[in-house]
Amino acid sequence: MARSSKKGPYVDPKLLAKVTQTKAAGNRKAIKTWARKSTISPEMVGVNFEVHNGKWFNAVFVTESMVGHKLGEFSPTRKFSGHSKKGKIAKSTGSTGRATE
Repeated sequence: MARSSKKGPYVDPKLLAKVTQTKAAGNRKAIKTWARKSTISPEMVGVNFEVHNGKWFNAVFVTESMVGHKLGEFSPTRKFSGHSKKGKIAKSTGSTGRATE
């Protein structure tokens, strides 16, 4: 369920304070954050973030097209290793399902 429109988007107050401080200082260093649920606001455009995904931090550079999305959308929590190649398993196991010698 989406957040109520009368409340407006949720932006973590500590994160917003860090963004304004970084922009005022002209610092290009990334801001480490665990606030995945925080909505990206227009003030965050052009700032580097390191968003935690539960195991490590993923680098995210905020652009104009990201405004309105959540920070967590750009830091996936699951690692997709890819599908197995077609025929790769079939050749190694044979038709019986057991490994060939």
